[in-house]
Amino acid sequence: MITTIEKNEMICENLKRDMSGELCFANMPLTPLAKKYGTPLYLYDEERIRQRCRTYLAAVRETFGEDAQVLYASKAASFKRIYEIMKEEGMGTDVVSRGEIYTAGLADFPLERAYFHSNNKTDEDIAYAIKAGVGYFVVDNSEELFAIDEIAGRQRKRQKILLRITPGIDPHTYAAVATGKVDSKFGSAIETGQAEEITALALSLPSVELCGFHCHVGSQIFDSEVYLATTRVMLKFTKDIYDSLGFMAKELDIGGGWGVRYVKEQPTIDIAENIKKVGAAMKAYACELRIELPKISFEPGRSIVADAGLTLYTVGTVKRIPGYKSYVSVDGGMTDNPRFALYGSPYTILPVAGDVPEDYELCSVVGRCCESGDILQENVPMPRDIKRGDLLACLTTGAYHYSMASNYNKIPRPPVVMLADGESYVAVKRESPEHLAALDV
Repeated sequence: MITTIEKNEMICENLKRDMSGELCFANMPLTPLAKKYGTPLYLYDEERIRQRCRTYLAAVRETFGEDAQVLYASKAASFKRIYEIMKEEGMGTDVVSRGEIYTAGLADFPLERAYFHSNNKTDEDIAYAIKAGVGYFVVDNSEELFAIDEIAGRQRKRQKILLRITPGIDPHTYAAVATGKVDSKFGSAIETGQAEEITALALSLPSVELCGFHCHVGSQIFDSEVYLATTRVMLKFTKDIYDSLGFMAKELDIGGGWGVRYVKEQPTIDIAENIKKVGAAMKAYACELRIELPKISFEPGRSIVADAGLTLYTVGTVKRIPGYKSYVSVDGGMTDNPRFALYGSPYTILPVAGDVPEDYELCSVVGRCCESGDILQENVPMPRDIKRGDLLACLTTGAYHYSMASNYNKIPRPPVVMLADGESYVAVKRESPEHLAALDV
């Protein structure tokens, strides 16, 4: 089992303890926020999100030119305010459903900068997105391609698309989030010849405009060698398609996936340096292939918002089984953070009031659901006097927490509160039982 912390280590620079020992996030003490908004509570450091966007944009444009794009993968955290921030920072976005497109529209996000993903877009999804003015579809398969061509034709439009290509790269990451292997549900594989077949098909259809290719090999990648290998495969495929079909891709979207630090054992990624490294290799290989480098896009999600998020909980019960283990139960759990239950994901969990003492005990931090798998983290160092009413903070929860939250056991989802310039404001309200029953008839 992974131990979540060594004593008193902060895994992110927007965390610290004040003179009293109180844990602070985005320079704000957490206890007053818990009193004001209640728990469980999702907190987001707005300035951290903006810094991440600026880091990506500066590095990508310095490396690949001013027309290069950074698309926020909004499945990581999708709500109106996040799209407003992305719009203000000059980001594009990728969306994967009508719900995300609708929410982006509420924020007046320019949908011509939106890229619509999904391996199974319904006819209703496709019609809605084309009518809404979504800039690009990232097309996963031939059935989708035929549907887009037909529906765009009915709307008298010619829809821009990228084809999702499977490069056959195994990122050696969680199997559940590895998407670049040949046997993935996503995309058309180069190895099987299907990628060339779907390219030829796209070029034959009148109501789609093939602009280029897309790939994504996985998540929580800490080694740039994965990107170097992937981009070589994709550039070689681009050249091969030109040689065989006479089509030269104008755009190449190489996805996202750089890792973030959930626990001290994981490294901190220098995003700018990695982008420069990948860019230099791509330019050199494009020159070797004697092709012009296409317009490049990146799709970061987790690495934009993950460590900008923190979840606050209140301890309810503490159960100690002598000779076995101790359980610390909190007022949230798998309904607001399902990732340990799904993937066994490691987290750092800290007491808010003060440092973990030298004489700590290892506890399982668990949730309130009627489910034995409702666990936030195992083997967490906790004070031996931890008790009902104490506050705990689970770090690095900005990605895939609010967006994956559920109402299992009819538990309302927490609010999303943004922190900026020493102030706090609600971005998403706390749900109530009335919200949960609103659609019942």
